Amino acid sequence: MIGRSRPAGRHRDGQPVTTVYRRVWDGPARAEAEVLGNASPGWAVLYSLSMRRFFALCAWPSPQPVMISDATAEGLEQRMRETETLLILHMPPADDRLGRAA
Repeated sequence: MIGRSRPAGRHRDGQPVTTVYRRVWDGPARAEAEVLGNASPGWAVLYSLSMRRFFALCAWPSPQPVMISDATAEGLEQRMRETETLLILHMPPADDRLGRAA
């Protein structure tokens, strides 16, 4: 066995090679996450296969890391908009963030 290259697929010594169906797990959900990520440039949107949830991480400077999740893409999008609104309301004025010359 060691040193022999095998063709892809299921096989056993002495048995013919059988091709393996490549399964794309949760393809529609992963596609929804990609569409939502492309539509929201300030966010990195992911779909977790193990947790079956959508996650979003903010990609702009914030006082602390922001990560939100929801079971559906629509729910995540709503939570993203709510989070953006909250972060905008809690940001200090532009003069305080940039610092003033003395």
